[in-house]
Amino acid sequence: MRRSLMWLESRVAVVVPAWEEAPRIARVLRGIPPWVDRVIVVDDASEDATSTVAREVGDARVEVLRHERNRGVGAAIATGYRRALRGVGGPRDAYVVMAGDGQMDPVDLPGLVDPIARGEADYVKGTRFRAHDVKRTMPAARRWAGLAFSWATSRAIGKPISDSQCGYTALSREACEGIDLDGLWSGYGYPNDLLSQLALRSFRIAERPVRPVYADEVSRLKLWHVPVVAGLVARAWVRRVRGSTV
Repeated sequence: MRRSLMWLESRVAVVVPAWEEAPRIARVLRGIPPWVDRVIVVDDASEDATSTVAREVGDARVEVLRHERNRGVGAAIATGYRRALRGVGGPRDAYVVMAGDGQMDPVDLPGLVDPIARGEADYVKGTRFRAHDVKRTMPAARRWAGLAFSWATSRAIGKPISDSQCGYTALSREACEGIDLDGLWSGYGYPNDLLSQLALRSFRIAERPVRPVYADEVSRLKLWHVPVVAGLVARAWVRRVRGSTV
């Protein structure tokens, strides 16, 4: 049996949502540090060999789950969170989300986990806009859209958020147990919905700089996502005004 390595007495599980990521998923999994205890890949009904490639990496920490139909990145992350909760652990365990497309640098992982392991935060969100080379590495349209969504989300939830759309995050086990995973938005825009849930429940939200990585990934951002996210931000504002978590 593999010995749990942990991080500052906290178990760390990495949830990897993946859809059509066969060319990239092996690189992502091989880059996950050895001190991570579990890796949960959630294949969101890919039609390529994403699941097969993930299993063939040969890492004993890796468990591959598969949706029979495509349900969206938010639903894939919720599936990973549920699986992580089924394991033994304590309230300061950290559940990290690293996308299967290779956009998240594992070098930044300790910075996300540390505040949770030390009991300083319940949710740590990566922010690409604090990286020194973000203007050079991040496409301008994506950068400006992210800044606009972050501005709106901050006002909707009543807490300052500099990069609302960044998916590189760490969530404490305690916070994961306290949110409504069944009610989490299933598609693109889930970060805004999750931030709303956490803020309404008074969980502590922190941010840490992460490096944006753009290589051979395929962008999933579409123009029709803009009104979807805008609607989720508006719903978050209504929730806060009403003091309602639903």
